[in-house]
Amino acid sequence: MSSFTDRPLGKTLILFDVDDTLTPARRGVSPEMLETLREVRKKVVIGSLGGSDFVKLSEQLEVDGVPVTEKFDFCFAENGLTAYRLGKKLPSQSFINFIGEDRYKPLVNFILHYIADMDIPIKRGTFVEFRTGMINVSPIGRNTTTQERLDFQKYDLEHGLRQKFVEALKAKFPDYGLTFSIGGQISFDVFPNGWDKTYALNHIEHEGFTEIHFFGDKTHKGGNDYEIFTDPRTIGHTVTCPADTIKILKELFLQ
Repeated sequence: MSSFTDRPLGKTLILFDVDDTLTPARRGVSPEMLETLREVRKKVVIGSLGGSDFVKLSEQLEVDGVPVTEKFDFCFAENGLTAYRLGKKLPSQSFINFIGEDRYKPLVNFILHYIADMDIPIKRGTFVEFRTGMINVSPIGRNTTTQERLDFQKYDLEHGLRQKFVEALKAKFPDYGLTFSIGGQISFDVFPNGWDKTYALNHIEHEGFTEIHFFGDKTHKGGNDYEIFTDPRTIGHTVTCPADTIKILKELFLQ
């Protein structure tokens, strides 16, 4: 099925997490990163793979009006629940259809009560963001400035707020069949078991790739890159920032 025979390594796919891998968290992509990706794409097949919805993915990766679907061969938002191949949308799934309204309401009510009782330095807005394939939960709220994100991330590292929140949800809803995955700086994702970033691999299993590389920063157990990083179908690369991604790409593919 592959349409990439014109590239020297057309059977090699590289998938990239977005936040702190391709871009600083929730910020735009740099010219240096775009140029590196253009050069790498001449040799291999590339795809973006983020937990955020497609709108947010586009905000970070679109430059000068060029759609993100033209910069990458594959675009996977919400862990692949929203997917594009060479600019064409692929079939998607729905979180609410999986969980049902009767079970969703107790879940979101518990989350909102828990956040209301949290004593943290500041709170903003949009504490639960409803997406196609998941919900995103943020104790501080997603409507934050960059500095507020950084401050919360530091506070969370010291106090383990998100980890404790996740443990409380696991204890309260053990029979829901849900995964709770901490990612980014201020939030965690909630989605059905198996709908982590490995879900995106379902879209490419018939492509005939002989190597699938994955670059991500949250590759530790409990991080939202862990499952695909450790999946036997992928070759995982842990990075610390976009500059680290560029460095490894140059070492592996642009020598």
